Amino acid sequence: MHKLVPLAALIATASVASGCTQAAKAADPKQVENSIRAQEAQWQKDYAAKDVNALAGHYADDGAIVGPGDPIVSTDVDRRKALQAFVSDPNLKINFAADQVQVAQAGDLAYSRGHYSMTMTDKATNKPVSRDGTYLTVYQKQSDGSWKAVQDFSTPGPAPAAAAK
Repeated sequence: MHKLVPLAALIATASVASGCTQAAKAADPKQVENSIRAQEAQWQKDYAAKDVNALAGHYADDGAIVGPGDPIVSTDVDRRKALQAFVSDPNLKINFAADQVQVAQAGDLAYSRGHYSMTMTDKATNKPVSRDGTYLTVYQKQSDGSWKAVQDFSTPGPAPAAAAK
């Protein structure tokens, strides 16, 4: 019995230390927010450059993209096809900015919600058309510490009032 007391104390100490280590590893929400905002700024540059490889690199392996009226694409091959078709539009211009970035307390998930404005070729008229809308992107922290999009949804409509300020 006396041999079990030191063992129990060792296990309790290890458990407490392990809990402290996990808490210490929790992400700093402001640092994650800044990282995601910087990543989205780069993402916008990648759209301007029409760089499909760079754009695809913003997504986790199982990341899904959903645009208005488009099917969900959630494989690397399908994402690249969709992105290639999107950036192939000679009239494509896109600007977006996060209005809000939230980080889960566990530090493994975050989302950004924002507004976008886009010019692209209207398929019906073959003329440039401008559209505004809102997006929601869910990010997951990867094993290498980077943040990748696991869900990326956009919907047309007016930009939120907060974005118009």
